[in-house]
Amino acid sequence: MRRLLTGLVASLLLLLNTLFWIIPLLVFGLIKLALRGRWRDHASRAVIWCAETWAEVDKLIFALCTPTEWDIRGIEHLHTDRSYLIVCNHQSWVDIPALIQAFNRRTPFFKFFLKKELIWVPFLGLAWWALDYPFMKRYTKAFLDKHPERKGEDLKITKAACALFKRQPVTIVNYLEGTRFTQAKHDQQQSPYRYLLKPKAGGVAFVLAAMGEQLDTVLDVTVVYPGRRIPGFWNLLNGSVTKVIVDIRALPIERALVEGDYENDPLFRQQVQGWVNGLWADKDKRIETLKDQYQPASRK
Repeated sequence: MRRLLTGLVASLLLLLNTLFWIIPLLVFGLIKLALRGRWRDHASRAVIWCAETWAEVDKLIFALCTPTEWDIRGIEHLHTDRSYLIVCNHQSWVDIPALIQAFNRRTPFFKFFLKKELIWVPFLGLAWWALDYPFMKRYTKAFLDKHPERKGEDLKITKAACALFKRQPVTIVNYLEGTRFTQAKHDQQQSPYRYLLKPKAGGVAFVLAAMGEQLDTVLDVTVVYPGRRIPGFWNLLNGSVTKVIVDIRALPIERALVEGDYENDPLFRQQVQGWVNGLWADKDKRIETLKDQYQPASRK
């Protein structure tokens, strides 16, 4: 009963916080829609301030309502005036609050690449546009085989969408696995990793091609849930999640990963895939180490 009440109270507070802040965010978004130049940038900063404040209040709600310990490691060298690419493992909807705990107001407000069609989602589409989420258009290989003249257009569209980031720092989040981890997906893929699905190098190659010159650092982020089961969002809300580890490693962006054609150059594609696979092998070992570090404490 206590956990049920905790979950209901936390859910209600999070909902009220979201409803409160989405109103000024959308108002500034509409103002931004009508402005140009530096005035548009001022409106954009107001939108981001609303989003960051919403996230800070969410953090306060979790601190007041739940006993979760957020063990954030590697935040010492983060800055709000630099641009980052976050590559992260993906296991649960709890991953998003974990990123908020780790990065809100320590780096620029993080963004995801979204499919262009999502801009038409009521309210959320405008909110994402106001927050300068890059909307991308990706053509399938089958489509490009039929329309070879369209090759490269998706990258041009995305670069144009990211042009604003030349005037302001940004944090881009990329989940290389493309989906949340489950044991069934792991077994189906025959993944060579113990705690991870196979990474998809194409997504990170696309981001680096579109924004490589604007990014300062890759943040290799590993989210670890020390218990035996991966928690769901309700588990977080009702106080069942005792500890979440967010381990952050800062890596330089290698120019060799930016200056190439992933789709058409087999050697460059092999190079990027090798870098991603090495990153994932190290991450798998780090998850095992972090879980092992927690086990003695969990048995006390």
